[in-house]
Amino acid sequence: MLYFVTHPEYDIPVPPEHRFPATKFSSLMSYLLRENFTEGVRLVFPNPVPAEDLAMVHDREYIDAVALGTLDEKALRMLGLPWSPRLARRSFLAPAGTYLAAKKALAHGLSCHAAGGTHHAHYSYGAGFCVFNDLAYAAMRLINKGEARTVLILDADVHQGDGTARILRGEAGIFTCSLHCGKNYPARKAESDLDVEIPRGAGDEAYLRIMRDTLHQLMASITPDLVLYDAGVDVHRDDALGWLDLSDAGILARDEMVLDWFCSRGIPVATVIGGGYSPDIMVLAARHGLVFRAARAVYERRLSGGKGVAEGSSRSV
Repeated sequence: MLYFVTHPEYDIPVPPEHRFPATKFSSLMSYLLRENFTEGVRLVFPNPVPAEDLAMVHDREYIDAVALGTLDEKALRMLGLPWSPRLARRSFLAPAGTYLAAKKALAHGLSCHAAGGTHHAHYSYGAGFCVFNDLAYAAMRLINKGEARTVLILDADVHQGDGTARILRGEAGIFTCSLHCGKNYPARKAESDLDVEIPRGAGDEAYLRIMRDTLHQLMASITPDLVLYDAGVDVHRDDALGWLDLSDAGILARDEMVLDWFCSRGIPVATVIGGGYSPDIMVLAARHGLVFRAARAVYERRLSGGKGVAEGSSRSV
């Protein structure tokens, strides 16, 4: 069974002129339903993360400030989002969604989260539209609960996963890899276990070659029990914050390459949508839908080959 994780309370209120596409989460689900990508798929919904669980990767004072709406002006300016009760609730739901997707992937081989990839959230503050770091939280919870021995975070968003790298620096069992545009946000880069800087305007062919080389390099460094894959679409040539010049076909090829690479080796993968910025919300929803399309294609190919994606894998726990 292929699982998609979502929640009706992922959208948040922002001013009309705001750069963050705050309704892309519901628009993505509408797109997936309209295009029949959810046929034969089980939809599951997370419950909010308890504050004490988030404290594995975030400062408790910061967690409480998000919950209570007591972030100061500087913190809100760095975050880039206005506080609201809906933002607070969503901030506790989305990390739980990525963890739930990870659990479903471990059990069934592959799953997709219709949110997540908030990789600019740091230990004691949010940044770049990211409140809590769902990737760091899911990986740490899996390790701490003994549900996985090794987790690979493969971040293909156009921006470096700086918050993820700093929170998880030195954590045994977790390997962070970020492929990102070298000359892009954040200005001050962190140090992931593996950073791959891609030049502006790389385009489909060069990008896919770099991704393939990176996958080979990763397999020489780690054999994970699970991959958390951030499938950001801000690498698109028409993205407002991108500059890597990928097409829809290039992004789909990237996602199929990554999913097939790991799933063909019996390594479970949970995907998150990462960044994507466009004033046309339905165009953006279709871009985010590419990783779901790739997941269905990979899953169905594996099934037609006489076996599930990673069902029964010795790596599942």
